[in-house]
Amino acid sequence: MVHSPAGSPVPRRRLGAHGPEVPVLGLGSWNTWDRMSMADAVALIRDALAHGVELFDVAHYDMGPHAENARTDLIFGRAIREAGVARDQYLLCGKLWLWEYPKKGFAEQMAVSLDRIGTDRADLVVVGDFFGELDVPAVVGDVAEQIAAGRFTAWGVNNWSAADVWRARRFAAEQGLTPPTFAQLKYSPARRTVPEGEPFAELFADGLVMQASDVLEGGILAGNLHPQRKIGADPGNIRDRIRAAYPLVAKVAADFDATPAQVAIAFCLANPTVATVLFGASRMSQWQDNLKALALLTHHGSALRTALTDAWADKDVMDPAASGA
Repeated sequence: MVHSPAGSPVPRRRLGAHGPEVPVLGLGSWNTWDRMSMADAVALIRDALAHGVELFDVAHYDMGPHAENARTDLIFGRAIREAGVARDQYLLCGKLWLWEYPKKGFAEQMAVSLDRIGTDRADLVVVGDFFGELDVPAVVGDVAEQIAAGRFTAWGVNNWSAADVWRARRFAAEQGLTPPTFAQLKYSPARRTVPEGEPFAELFADGLVMQASDVLEGGILAGNLHPQRKIGADPGNIRDRIRAAYPLVAKVAADFDATPAQVAIAFCLANPTVATVLFGASRMSQWQDNLKALALLTHHGSALRTALTDAWADKDVMDPAASGA
């Protein structure tokens, strides 16, 4: 049981029917914790918890295009311990990769990942990233084994097609197993076609919810048009279009007396299918600035989405039925 501060300033939404109640903001791990000092990481974790943001997305990046042996999960594990945070005071969302599945099974992946962080369990996992055919029943069954083993209690998918999510949910229902309860999708004022398309709309109507990721497009939608670090994949090869859309995002931000990052976060949260938005922060000022997106959402959510209509960069590029990966 995770205990959040009474009267938490950050609103909460349920992460699908089988998921826990979570803050609408979560901190992601890729290139987050390895871009700051340990003291700053500890301070950021403590401040996040003080605001009721206890959701941390932490993964071991070591397969497929992420075969880089990143240390961000090791750093997070040390920082959360140095912050003096008990395990029941935060929600840990891990990753299970499909790049080398089933050669590298979920039991092995979880054992390695949890050991690196320094804990015996996660709360959630995201199963994701694959191309080609997927044995959906096998994945659902293997996830169920990890749930039965106490490794986590709820799960979601990362960049699956809507058709594969339907297969997973239907098979789980038939077998009495836990279905995926959320979809982690790339979503922003510029990337909208897959998460707002009809295939996923039907899933959201069925109780699935969205965990929005890549909302700042690796920093591009925050004004860093040419990030020097590795950032997420570019479905549809629209990154130049996103750069071209940035001036509009910046103008809308100025019109609403906000920052582009605040605008991007508030845009996503104004969509009722979004349960939580993941973003990275590499310094305290950035984290505190992004928190102000919540006030922007409260006062201008609908108007903001209307103002950003022309920032939609993948409207005529992506297939709504695609995975978005």
